[in-house]
Amino acid sequence: PYTTLFRSFNLSSDQEFFRETIRSFVDKEIRPVASELEKSGTYPTEIVEKMKSMGLFGILIPEEYGGQDIDFVSMSILFEELSRGWMGIAGIIGSHSLSTWMINKHGTEEQKNEFLSKLATGELRTGVGLTEPDAGTDLQGIKTKAVLDGDHYIVNGSKMWITNGRYANPLPVLVKTDTSAEPAHKGMSVLLMDQKAEGFEISKDIGKMGYKGPESCVLMFTDVKVHKSMLLGGVEGRGLQQVLSSLEIGRLNIAARAVGIAQEAYNQALSYSKERKAFGKEINEFQAIQLKLAELATNVQASRLLTWWSASMADQGKRVDTEAGMAKYFSSEVAISNSLDAMRIHGGMGYSTEYTIERLYRDAPLMAIGEGTNDIMKTIIAKGLVKGDV
Repeated sequence: PYTTLFRSFNLSSDQEFFRETIRSFVDKEIRPVASELEKSGTYPTEIVEKMKSMGLFGILIPEEYGGQDIDFVSMSILFEELSRGWMGIAGIIGSHSLSTWMINKHGTEEQKNEFLSKLATGELRTGVGLTEPDAGTDLQGIKTKAVLDGDHYIVNGSKMWITNGRYANPLPVLVKTDTSAEPAHKGMSVLLMDQKAEGFEISKDIGKMGYKGPESCVLMFTDVKVHKSMLLGGVEGRGLQQVLSSLEIGRLNIAARAVGIAQEAYNQALSYSKERKAFGKEINEFQAIQLKLAELATNVQASRLLTWWSASMADQGKRVDTEAGMAKYFSSEVAISNSLDAMRIHGGMGYSTEYTIERLYRDAPLMAIGEGTNDIMKTIIAKGLVKGDV
C-alpha cells in the first residue's frame, strides 16, 4: 500500500499554483511582521482581513455556499505554508475550517443554509468547543450538559483551550444531552451556540508558551438557552461521532502545520550555517553540521510525503484514522526535533529572541498535543494495523 506514497507527491498544476500563491502571500504579508506581532501580543487583524479577501475561510466549504472546496492535499499545502511563516496564523484558519467541515458534513440543510455562506467569507468565524478542565483526551468524560426545556436546551458547564473563542459565532460545542446513557457517547450531542446569548461568558484568555496569534479561551456557560434547531444534524446522541470524524481531518491539518515548522527550522539552520564562520570557514563545512543538516532535510521531506499521502487517501473518500494518525505523530515529532537541532546549529544565537528559531521551538510542542496526544496517535495506529486498515 505504501507505493501510493511515492505517487502522491506529484502535485497537479492547480496544486502547484495554489502552493506558489500561498507561499508568496506568506513571504510578503506574514513573515515580515510575525515576530513583532508575536512579541507584542498584537492580534493579526490585517492578516486575517487579507485571508478573508483570498477566500481562505472557505477552503472546506462547498462552492454552492461560496466556498473554495479545495482537496485535502491542497489543504495540507496551505497549512504547511502558513506555519512556515507563523504557526499561529494557521490556527486561526485551522479551527475555523475544522468546524465548517463538520457543519457541512453533519448539519441539517437549514443549518448549512444559515451559516456556511457567511462562514465562507469570514463574515462569521468559528472554532470547536471540546476540551474541559477535566476532559481532554477522554471526551466521554465531559461534564457540560444540555437539558431540553420546551424548544430550548439549557446549557451549563465550561470549556477551555478554545482557539478563536472570542471570534467564534456560532461555536459548535460538545455537550451531554443524556447523562445516564450507556455508553456515555450515546448521550453526547453538538450544539451550535451563539456567544452573544445570555449566560455565555468568555472568562479569560489562557497564557501560552507558544502558539501566539489566535486566542485560546476559557468559556463558561450558565443557563445558556440554545434553540433546538441548533442541534447539529437535528438528532441527539451523535455528537461524539460527529466530532471524531472532524478530528480525523483535523489531524491532517496538525501534521501539515508541523511540516511547516520543520521546514522553516531547516531553512533557518541552513541559512545560518552559511553565515556563521568558525576557525576561518563556514560552519556548514564541518562534518558535525553537515550530518545535522542532512537529518533535518530528510525528516522534513519524509513528514511532508507522509502527510500528502494521508491527505490523498482522504481525497479518495477513505477513512484515514490510521494514516492521519501516522502523519500527525511523525510530523509533530519531526517538528520538535528539527526545531531543537536547528537551535543547536545556531548555538547561543538560537536562544535569542532576535532569531526566528526560538519561536519555532516554542510552537513545535503543541503539534504533539493538539488533536490528540502522540501517545493516543500510536494507539490509533496500532488498532488500525491490527484491523488491516493499512
